[in-house]
Amino acid sequence: MVAPDYSVSPGLLPGMGADEARVRAIAEVVSLLVAGVREGRDVDLNQLKCEVSRRYKLARSPKLVEIIAALPEEHRTTLLPMLRAKPVRTASGIAVVAVMSKPHRCPHIATTGNICIYCPGGPDSDFEYSTQSYTGYEPTSMRAIRARYDPYVQARGRVDQLRKLGHVVDKVEYILMGGTFMSLPSDYRDFFIRNLHDALSGHASSCVREAVRYSEESRTKCIGLTIETRPDYCQRAHLSDMLAYGCTRLEIGLQSIYEDVARDTNRGHTVAAVKQCFVQAKDAGFKVVVHMMPDLPAVGWERDIECFREFFENPHFRTDGLKLYPTLVIRGTGLYELWKRGLYRNYPPDKLVDLVARVLALVPPWVRIYRIQRDIPMPLVTAGVEKGNLRELALGRMAALGLRCRDVRTREVGIQDIHSNSAVRPDQVELLRRDYAANGGWETFLAYEDPRQDILVGLLRLRKLAGPDSSRQPELLGAVSMVRELHVYGTAVAVHARDSANFQHQGYGSLLMAEAERIAAREHRSVKIAVISGVGTRHYYRKLGYHLEGPYMVKYLVPGPAGAGAGAEGKEGVKGGAGFVPREVVPAVRAARVRKEDGGEEGGKAGAGAGREEERQALAAAVPAPQLSMQPACRRRRTVARACRVAGQ
Repeated sequence: MVAPDYSVSPGLLPGMGADEARVRAIAEVVSLLVAGVREGRDVDLNQLKCEVSRRYKLARSPKLVEIIAALPEEHRTTLLPMLRAKPVRTASGIAVVAVMSKPHRCPHIATTGNICIYCPGGPDSDFEYSTQSYTGYEPTSMRAIRARYDPYVQARGRVDQLRKLGHVVDKVEYILMGGTFMSLPSDYRDFFIRNLHDALSGHASSCVREAVRYSEESRTKCIGLTIETRPDYCQRAHLSDMLAYGCTRLEIGLQSIYEDVARDTNRGHTVAAVKQCFVQAKDAGFKVVVHMMPDLPAVGWERDIECFREFFENPHFRTDGLKLYPTLVIRGTGLYELWKRGLYRNYPPDKLVDLVARVLALVPPWVRIYRIQRDIPMPLVTAGVEKGNLRELALGRMAALGLRCRDVRTREVGIQDIHSNSAVRPDQVELLRRDYAANGGWETFLAYEDPRQDILVGLLRLRKLAGPDSSRQPELLGAVSMVRELHVYGTAVAVHARDSANFQHQGYGSLLMAEAERIAAREHRSVKIAVISGVGTRHYYRKLGYHLEGPYMVKYLVPGPAGAGAGAEGKEGVKGGAGFVPREVVPAVRAARVRKEDGGEEGGKAGAGAGREEERQALAAAVPAPQLSMQPACRRRRTVARACRVAGQ
């Protein structure tokens, strides 16, 4: 193959300064890129930068961010996908921004006397300026330390960095790291969350409620917020606070499903408490991601495999996502002392790769593996994982064994575009449905997929709440169905833009919502459907007929109470699909409404509240309890064409 000819007359002038030479070199690189696109030939960017740098005698080659900043507006759309650094950052349709809270001690020191035996970091560790369970040398930790743990500086700096690297940052998902955030004082938590929202909106807010209100209207949308917590800091009061923050997903440290392992590693809580935490979190609408650690002391290979098999099959667990963190030995931890005395030894590297491969083969198609192995630099690891590409090695081992990984991340259309360049045609996409019981409720996983290539385009998680009203949020009493996640994948597209080459903004989300409403009304017999929505996506649900009720976007599946749609927004009530439920429901609601109106204005707000409660009871009594179908999971429900007809009814 003949190398392309990048020869261009140098055009250097006598006495040209270093800055001027650099500017001219960047301009020449951009002009050659534009010429290559016009002529339809591939351009080797690294070779091009070396040639131009040598010609202009530059001490270092132009940076990618400098080249991206110099792109002409008329060519940005064409050239940005070619130049975008680390395209996987936004391959799922969003830009993930990780931030860290200030260093603080682990809350269960007060009850157990110490931290977990494998946990590095924290104010009392060898890495004293780091947060709990981090060393201070992870990329997110170093950004936080440079920003002195200021949330505004962390968020604004990372968003600007991603934008300079060529990514679309209109849709941002925050991940709040740094130990148990909910154990910190409430005034610091409010300060931190307020500044995260203000970093996107540019407004200086005085309270969390004001910050959330302005964040709704921000050009850069906060579409989700993830908070790391523990089961003992995931009670009903904590869940209410996190809902007010705009949180949509929780990351909870389980580490092992065995009670003896939790006790021996000094976790400070029981596995039974974790199970109850999952029920409360899912009934509040949160997506739940769990941290699990294979290769803990006194477990062994067979017990590790059985641990994950039980985790995926037992309805008391069955979370939405998983972070797989093989145990690491790091100096300063209790596990390090056991390792020095010969009382603990890690799995050999090949055995660990084989274990991870077998775990990935067990993952159901509705679970997403968010991460495999910690981001701790290898020089700080005394024993444990020896390679930084454990996921890649495990997938290679699976291929050698004839196994497939079918988790959500592996099958995402954006990830597939990067790794395998698979082309998905819209006429090959079908709506698939999978049902399963989990954490005291009934889950329905709806997904648009290309079943032939096993590629996932979009998903929706629908839950029929089954717990007692006493354990629920006040907005979720009675017969309610909950949409816990709606996500359409593919490379991120700007909020008000469309790209025919990508799947975002093509109507898949509204079709998934239409099917969820049909299931909620006809199968769950729910009175209303609620969505735990990111702050920045609330306007999207308003277009679908939802209104804000507390922290949730809500739609009544029968004619709601007079003004029910007003909620906190003060707008006219939104009618639900009256045809979805039996007609005998409507007279009961009307009778309750007449009784409330006959009471006049006496009683003020108390009377109105009693009337609403009476209506809710009438609705609950009129709608029978759902008969959960035990039909085989993972069966196809209807094609895209059928879904379009349902949405149009």
